[in-house]
Order: sequence, then structure tokens, then C-alpha cells
Amino acid sequence: MPAIQVPADYGFVLLSVVSTFLTSTYLGIRVGGFRKAAKVPYPFEYASWEQVQSAPAERKAQLLAFNAAQRGHQNFGEVHLTTVGCLLICGLSQPKLAAALGAVWSVGRILYSVGYTNWNQNGKGRYAGAPGLLVQYFIPIWAGVVAWGLAMK
Repeated sequence: MPAIQVPADYGFVLLSVVSTFLTSTYLGIRVGGFRKAAKVPYPFEYASWEQVQSAPAERKAQLLAFNAAQRGHQNFGEVHLTTVGCLLICGLSQPKLAAALGAVWSVGRILYSVGYTNWNQNGKGRYAGAPGLLVQYFIPIWAGVVAWGLAMK
């Protein structure tokens, strides 16, 4: 197998990956704010169904918003490692495109989470992050193509 050469523009990929770390931090801070407003103490990850159903209307809205913020951040964590790995692999082929897609993904994850909490009509507000979700589904395929091409050289 030939040695892998890092493209000259690979720094853009690394900046894009760093943006995902900043996105995670931002989403975590948002969850903290919603947690405080909803008065959900640690170590509880979510407000329970019973808490939400028995709460007065204003508190119920706060509890639902907290749960939505928490779910948006948790969903980010579920796909973050895969996305970063794929960006690093894809960047070996087309670094600027990979970096741009990484930026779209990061912005999309923020829109997803904000939409989930601000327009929470059965979670449909999360569709604001659809461009990021499209990137999330595309880049593993692209990473597989890049990896296959490197393995077959």
C-alpha cells in the first residue's frame, strides 16, 4: 500500500473538525440553560413522562424544551465520532469539499437542536437542520469510496 500524503489544504478539514467540537460545547451549554429553567436536577438526564404530564402549562413547556434540547445534544453525540472520522478520511481526497461539508454539518446540527427546542411541534422544528443530515448520510459513503481507492492502489 502506498504512503498516504496529506493534501496541502488538509488544514481546512482540521478546522472543520474543530468546528464540531465547538458545536458540541455550544449544544451542551444550551442544555444547561434549559436544565436550569426547567429545574431538572442532576443526575437526571430527562424530565420523566410523569413530571411533564403532571406539571402546570408553563412548567410543562419548560420541561419539554429541556427534553428537546437534551435530545438534540444527545443525537449530536450519537453521530459525532462517525462524522469526524468520515471528514478526516474524505479530506484525504477533496479537502476543501470535505471541510465545507463539515461546516454545513456543524451549522445543521445547531439548526437541528435550536429548531427542536424553539419550534417543538412534535419535534418537526429539527428539520431546519436537514442540510446537515444530508451531509451526515452522504459522507460515510464517500469515506468508503476514498478508503476503497486507497486500499486498491
